[in-house]
Order: sequence, then C-alpha cells, then structure tokens
Amino acid sequence: MANEFAGLIKADLASLNNAAAELAQHANIIAPAAQFNAPQPGATFSFAQTMQDAVAGVNAQDLDAGQKMADVDAGRSDDLVGAMLASQEASLSFQMLMQVRNKVMGAVDELIKLPL
Repeated sequence: MANEFAGLIKADLASLNNAAAELAQHANIIAPAAQFNAPQPGATFSFAQTMQDAVAGVNAQDLDAGQKMADVDAGRSDDLVGAMLASQEASLSFQMLMQVRNKVMGAVDELIKLPL
C-alpha cells in the first residue's frame, strides 16, 4: 500500500515538473524548479538545502528591491513603478516563506506530540 502511494506521488511530481517546464518554455520565464535549484530526477532531495535556497532567493529579491528604491530616492532612476513592484514582490515572497515556515513548524509540533 505504501509503495502504491509512493508511486502515485512520484508520478504526480513528474507530471507537475513536466507541466512547469512546458509553461516555462511557452511563457519564456524561469521555471520554479530551476529558480530554487530543485534536484533533478534521480538526484537526492535535501529539504534543508531547498529551504536555504528559498531564503537566499527571498533575500536577493529584498536586496534588489531596496537597491531600486534607493536609486529612485537618489534620483539615479525614474522607474518608481518598477521599484514599487519589486518591493511588493519581495514582500509577497517573504510572506510566502513565512507561511511555509509556519506550516513546517506546525508539522514538527504535531510529530513531537505523537506517542512513541
């Protein structure tokens, strides 16, 4: 029974990866799997590394948004709309990261409460 579920999960994951790659090709954007250095099929998965990559990505977005805002403030750029969009994207990325963190912490708390 567990092997059946594992097979179904792997099939769903492969389907999602294929759909993301197709979407990236058609829309000329970076696929989420490539953005966070997701492991390729057959490679080992490291949750810690994935979270570190996600935190680094959010930090890079925040630094980029801060630089754009500083450029607008100093008069080096007149792209106020771009700076505001970058700021909102960084904010949403941070909020999403915090929601993932909260879900993981909730799952860990539930695991701790399980009887041995």
